[in-house]
Amino acid sequence: MNPKDKKASHIPFRLNLLFVIVFLSFSILIIRLSYLQIVKGSEFDALVKRTETTTTSLSVPRGLIYDSLGNVLVGNQAKKSITYTRLTDQSPSEMIDIATQLSKFVTIDTDNVTERDRKDFWAASNPNELAKRTPKSAKSLTGGDLYEKQLETIKEEDIGYGGTNLIAVAIFKKMNQASALATVTIKNDGVTEEEVAVVNEHLAQMSGISVATDWDREYPQDDLLRSIFGNVTNEQTGLPEDRVKELLSKGYSLNDRIGSSYLEKQYEDVLAGTKRQVKSTTNTANEVVTTEEVYEGKKGDNLLLTINSVFQRQVEQIATNALKELKSPFADRVYITAMNPKNGDVYAMVGKKKGFEDGRLTNEITDDALGTANTSYGMGSAIKAATVLAGYMDNVITLDDNTMVDEPLQFQGSQPKSSIFNRNGSIELNDLTALERSSNVYMMKLAMRMGGQNTYKKGGTLNIDPVVFDKLRGYYAQFGLGVRTGIDLPNESVGYQGQSRETFYALDFAYGQYDLYTPLQLTQYMATIANDGVRVSPRLVKAIRGTSEDGGLGGIQTAIQPNVMNHIGATQDQIERVQAGLHLVTHGSQGTARGDFSNFNHDVAGKTGTAEAFYDGPLEEHKGDSVINSTFVGYAPYDDPEFVISVVIPYQSEDTSIETLAQSVAYEVFDLYYNKDWTEKTDNSETDTNTNE
Repeated sequence: MNPKDKKASHIPFRLNLLFVIVFLSFSILIIRLSYLQIVKGSEFDALVKRTETTTTSLSVPRGLIYDSLGNVLVGNQAKKSITYTRLTDQSPSEMIDIATQLSKFVTIDTDNVTERDRKDFWAASNPNELAKRTPKSAKSLTGGDLYEKQLETIKEEDIGYGGTNLIAVAIFKKMNQASALATVTIKNDGVTEEEVAVVNEHLAQMSGISVATDWDREYPQDDLLRSIFGNVTNEQTGLPEDRVKELLSKGYSLNDRIGSSYLEKQYEDVLAGTKRQVKSTTNTANEVVTTEEVYEGKKGDNLLLTINSVFQRQVEQIATNALKELKSPFADRVYITAMNPKNGDVYAMVGKKKGFEDGRLTNEITDDALGTANTSYGMGSAIKAATVLAGYMDNVITLDDNTMVDEPLQFQGSQPKSSIFNRNGSIELNDLTALERSSNVYMMKLAMRMGGQNTYKKGGTLNIDPVVFDKLRGYYAQFGLGVRTGIDLPNESVGYQGQSRETFYALDFAYGQYDLYTPLQLTQYMATIANDGVRVSPRLVKAIRGTSEDGGLGGIQTAIQPNVMNHIGATQDQIERVQAGLHLVTHGSQGTARGDFSNFNHDVAGKTGTAEAFYDGPLEEHKGDSVINSTFVGYAPYDDPEFVISVVIPYQSEDTSIETLAQSVAYEVFDLYYNKDWTEKTDNSETDTNTNE
């Protein structure tokens, strides 16, 4: 065979083999394409069309606080704000561009920009350079550990930002706080019309930036009850650190505003409202396809207070006038509280203090209404009605056997203890006359009996069981003395308990010279007696109201019912006996308050008090100096009580005339309540819901 023919015969074979391979390859490709298109086609089509839906929450206006007449005490002031909503596909470098662009149009505070903030900005602006600087030793690290090492390579000269660049850093910091599709506020204080206009012109260049409406709390009646209302956090402070987990579980965001103290905190769930819900749909390219409002949100409900702002302001003026007239160099405060004993409605909660600057008191008068619930003082004889009822409850006196001799008490190794009206003699008193004349000795002998000592001998020993401290505190607590009153405010003080159990102090304790109580506790104590032994907690909010269509005070959502805390362990006859003694204080021939109230046109019962105390005000050099606290607590009308008041004026000099100080102030308040017109509305009132009828 010719060798050339043999070689030629191999060529068609190779071509045929190649054709077969090509044919098989195309066949496999066609089969695979058919499989993908026919079998898997719908699956891949769904993958291409797949979207993700995210629901975000947006804040709503906070509920308002109204007085009992419908006057707005705490409102919302609308204002412009510039916000940023972070898109799902926005990279840090894109956010840097937006922040840099926005910094040309607005100014924001840069005082809170830290070195770390500037490093974060530089890192997001220079990702490639940051990667180059990463030390080899850090290559094995990941996540936050790697980033921290990278930040260490940034030098001070890299981050010397100023002017608009520093503003851009501050903007980027706020933008970075937003999670995907969440909205944060860039600026809401002092946004000018010029800023709004120029930002609106450039919105297309700044993806996620918007101009919106925000609000701030406003106080139309200035400092009236300002300390009682409390505060609301801002976006910068966000959620209180100690409540983050609790609030996040309730649907709050980290930068949400929330009531942080007092009424704003107590009624946060009511005032906050329900957030607006917006559903955003994104495709596989992280582009927002649709945005839909699924729930328009609900503005917070409103609080209707028990306090009439006109009456409150006039009582504040009485307190201010009294404070200005005080002669003591230490006297810097006056407290007045008033409530309805039957339902707990607080009618006035007044505290006025002198200012303090450069180590001295000033003539500036400031609001300290909160001091009625969180400061405490020795109340003196004002609490003696509780001591008499404690004697009844402990069975050391009875309705048929309640007479004792008022005489100076002098025990072995002690100075004499006596009543002011009887320094040397012996006067027989029963429970009624003991209250009328304000007998210290009668109260001390009650304490002795409660401690197991029924007799007294001049120069003898005081041999009583220290359990008398526990007994008295237990009985006093039934009236609200030394325990929380239950008022709808957080952080109420319980007063102060003397620490020594030396039995001589038990004698002082029995007539109000040992434990300290708040002005509000003093009011609740007398309200309990006026209410036939039923202790009702004071309340500042009487109802939760909605919002009307025109934005005013709407219908009742929740009527807050009176909260009965307990009934004291005395019989009705015993309570009425003590009520009669309190009436003698203001109407008896030897009553300590007869001068102011015996001829008053409404029947008042009450109790005066003066307590020897120690100064504990702001003047450091006088801490511990001896002072006198002047107190009065009473109610009217005697036969059907509707109004209870306490007046506490601490830190009087011992050489000033203080015997009638507090009761004179109380007289002015009773006269205001019963004889003056304080029902008129202020300019922003909504509805008349309470009068002094």
